Amino acid sequence: MSEIPARAEEPTESTASEGPSADAPLGDAVWLSSPPGSIYDYIKVASFSIGPDGLVDQWSLRAEQLLGIRAEDAVGTDPIEAFIDPDLRERGQRKMTEILDGREWTGVVPFRAPDEAEGIGRHAGGRSGRRGLAEVYVMPTRTEDGAKAAVCIVVDVRVLRSIETDLAASQAIFGQSPFGFLLIDPELRVRRANQRFASIFGGTPDDHRGKGVHDYLPRAEADRLSATLRRVLETGESITDMHVTGFVPGSQERRHWSVNLYRVHSGSGRPIGVAWLGTDITARRQAAREAAAARRNLALLNEAGARIGNSLDLETTARELLDVVVPGFCDLATVDLYQGLLVGDQTPPGLADGSAELRRVAFSSAVSDAPFQGAGERVKLGAVHHFPFNSPCADALRTARPRVVPAEEGGLVQSTLAVPMVAHDTVVGLVQFARTKGSEPFGDRDRDLAVELAARAAVCIDNARLYRREHERALILQRSLLPPGDPEASGLDIACRYLPGNAATGRASEVGGDWFDVIELPGHRTALVVGDVMGRGLRAAVAMGELRTAVRTLAQLDLEPAEVLSQLDEIARGLGAPGGVQQATRAARRPREADLSEVYLATCVYAVYDSVTRRCTFANAGHLPPVLVEPGESALMLDVPPGLPLGVGGEPFEEVEVELPEGALLALYTDGLVESRDHPLDEGLQAFVGALTDPSQPLEDVCDQVLNTLDSHHGEDDIALLMARVQGLPSDSVGDWTLPREPRSVGRAREYARAQLLAWDMEPLVDTTELLVSELVTNALRYGEGEIRLRLLLDRTLVCEVWDSGLVQPRRRRARDTDEGGRGLQLVGLLSAAWGSRRTPRGKTVWFELPLPGADTQLTDPAEALLSLF
Repeated sequence: MSEIPARAEEPTESTASEGPSADAPLGDAVWLSSPPGSIYDYIKVASFSIGPDGLVDQWSLRAEQLLGIRAEDAVGTDPIEAFIDPDLRERGQRKMTEILDGREWTGVVPFRAPDEAEGIGRHAGGRSGRRGLAEVYVMPTRTEDGAKAAVCIVVDVRVLRSIETDLAASQAIFGQSPFGFLLIDPELRVRRANQRFASIFGGTPDDHRGKGVHDYLPRAEADRLSATLRRVLETGESITDMHVTGFVPGSQERRHWSVNLYRVHSGSGRPIGVAWLGTDITARRQAAREAAAARRNLALLNEAGARIGNSLDLETTARELLDVVVPGFCDLATVDLYQGLLVGDQTPPGLADGSAELRRVAFSSAVSDAPFQGAGERVKLGAVHHFPFNSPCADALRTARPRVVPAEEGGLVQSTLAVPMVAHDTVVGLVQFARTKGSEPFGDRDRDLAVELAARAAVCIDNARLYRREHERALILQRSLLPPGDPEASGLDIACRYLPGNAATGRASEVGGDWFDVIELPGHRTALVVGDVMGRGLRAAVAMGELRTAVRTLAQLDLEPAEVLSQLDEIARGLGAPGGVQQATRAARRPREADLSEVYLATCVYAVYDSVTRRCTFANAGHLPPVLVEPGESALMLDVPPGLPLGVGGEPFEEVEVELPEGALLALYTDGLVESRDHPLDEGLQAFVGALTDPSQPLEDVCDQVLNTLDSHHGEDDIALLMARVQGLPSDSVGDWTLPREPRSVGRAREYARAQLLAWDMEPLVDTTELLVSELVTNALRYGEGEIRLRLLLDRTLVCEVWDSGLVQPRRRRARDTDEGGRGLQLVGLLSAAWGSRRTPRGKTVWFELPLPGADTQLTDPAEALLSLF
């Protein structure tokens, strides 16, 4: 064999990872310290030579590995006898003769190869091993002395077929793969590209040979990918689904690829480059982005459903909307509501014309605290304004459709949506969503989401508007049913407080059914009432009003406190059901069959105070006990049997009579004062009792002190507080006489009345009083029974009472012209400010009342009154 010529200057020895360049000039020798990456690494060629005698004279190491025979065993043997099956040896001898005569020969010869476990051993004809086929190429040659010999090249046919299959598979990958495929050499240059890659970046596959990643990608991406390729070459670690972004020739559209990288080795295991398998995922990424945007929008809608509308307050609902959208949806946002809606006006149905005044009720920013600029002008939070008629915002309000607001040059905002808030075909306001420069402008999907968010908030705001209207009406109704101004009563100094739930807590809440009342009764007596209808809202306020009216009606009948509550109980059982009082009457007849779901339950304490005796009678229907503070003593809760709430029925109410000392303080209240979610009822009651430390202060100051002290104890319920200080009627303001049942008692009653009025310096009332007293005493003698009692009471008015033991109530009738009697009660009605009768435990009392003489009082002349009756 000829020698490889040496170069004049031998190059520096290459490293194992380097190989000859594909572009190296032909004929140049490349000296390597390790075997080159060549076809011989794969096919593993074996060789041996045959001498002139037809025997093996040289045996290579590869021949030992392929045929499993050591060189010392093979040299000197006849290859035909050693390797060929017996039935083929005759033909083999003829071929060997021809070869030694100088003819080349190529053929396929069967042979036995050793098993891997058997290893290389001495040849034996019957040895075990796998059968194989060898492709043999025999070349004639001559020895140094000119004798004929031969050189044999042997290749395992199985290896050749495997190489053929691998080449076909490689060609299929490069030629038929739907993915872009590159083979990149250690210099990070493209060694080979497939047609798919060329169809994307142009040209033919051969046009891309020698190019680098910087020829295809932007610099930053190319640097990142180059670093990754080097790491794959050095470590052999594969990279899966690496995302690469760039552009294709002739298009400005940004494209995205998913790239898989793995190191490629030669047959000897030496790294020869990196395989690149890439697929375009631009559409997939766009779909993923849209899916992510849809998920984000859905999450935003879910959050809006959970966070918007938790408060029935217009401004709070608007702020809840902005808390959801900033910064998750936009960078800036504002909410403008119609001013008429905020002040309680009824918003007209249909679409607004965009010209009405609006108030900016909410503003939120993720980038700046400066006021949001919309429609060309800056509007401060809380300011009342209107949009110019031709502006996009006014157009959005008119048409009830979203509009795009043009961005100002040099401004912070680059994209703004003006979205009307529409609820039940009524525009209630406008939301503006804005994104600043650097953020993605609003698209169609964003516009649809903004409309949905605004619609949800609009419904909540409309609900809040309706609630506010109902709440205000309920408050008006409730306050109209409470005593106007400061109530006055004989023998009592009174102060009261009423706080709705929202006023007490600072939070919007439904109006409750708490009430109190001060009712003046005949005989300088006063009824004190505090009650609470369970439940909230307009219906509770209406039920409270009905019960309060019923209490006043029953009080005028001068019934005992327990009897008043019994009648109220029957009424309460019919308030919530169709039929009202009629239902209550039926429920009273069959109380055990009454359905509590159809009634309003209420608690109530009813007390009647007599300023002459300073005695107070209490009856309680499930209410908290009254609190009494006697002079010089600590406050205490009176032991009044609680009874059942009104509306339950079935049980009688008990009465408790208590004598109140002069200067004592009596407090009636509702549970909103002492009960809350954060404090147990007992704690609130003790705090209330402890707050009444100095009852000698003015009652107004005492009320304020109680409310300030218990500020942390009440909850969202209404508060009603009624406080009264006892000021009994002085004994010298009372005239009391007992008269026998005889005609002379009429004249004696007149004398007693005249003398008492003169003693009180009430001479202008003498004639009228004498006349009316004689009429009442005469009626007592004629229609009554037992002793007659006459009592005069002087306080803010003059009250005259005539008592007897008869049960027949006087009845006023119109006398005819020919009648001699029947005009007494008519005369009483003409001359008195008020008159009436009431039952007592031992009979009845007939009374009349006269105003005290003064500048504002005009008394009726008795003579004129008598003449008017005839």
